[in-house]
Amino acid sequence: MPDLEAAADALFEPLGIGPLPGPSTPEQFGAALVVLVAGDPPVGLCRIDGIAADSAHLEQLSVRPDHGGRGIGRALLRAGCAWAADEAYPELTLATYRDVPWNGPFYASEGFVERGSVDEFLRAHGLPPEEPVMSRFGVRVLMSRSL
Repeated sequence: MPDLEAAADALFEPLGIGPLPGPSTPEQFGAALVVLVAGDPPVGLCRIDGIAADSAHLEQLSVRPDHGGRGIGRALLRAGCAWAADEAYPELTLATYRDVPWNGPFYASEGFVERGSVDEFLRAHGLPPEEPVMSRFGVRVLMSRSL
């Protein structure tokens, strides 16, 4: 899974975004609430973590660049929302770049709305702010979707 995540993150480089922090570790994948995978071998993934006991947070949505534009990411996002709803989470949150087309506008097209600063959200849940490198490349926002 880390190689899939790294391949998807390479899509940011032509926008001048990067290098991004390294991909998730196997331990992080193992600690997730759920990891949904598309394909065998995997061509896409959706990793949802728990920020708090009653919270589901989309930590990573990745699709291999050579499989982009086929609806895999959208299907994984919808499956992640369905999973969180089935688990009785009231909402799904995520942190993203507001102005990158396959980030903020994509999530908005799936019913996610901006809720404010990513770092304020993380601090409110007793977590450290994002790595500074993330905000150097564009406006980062917290988005959520009621389930």
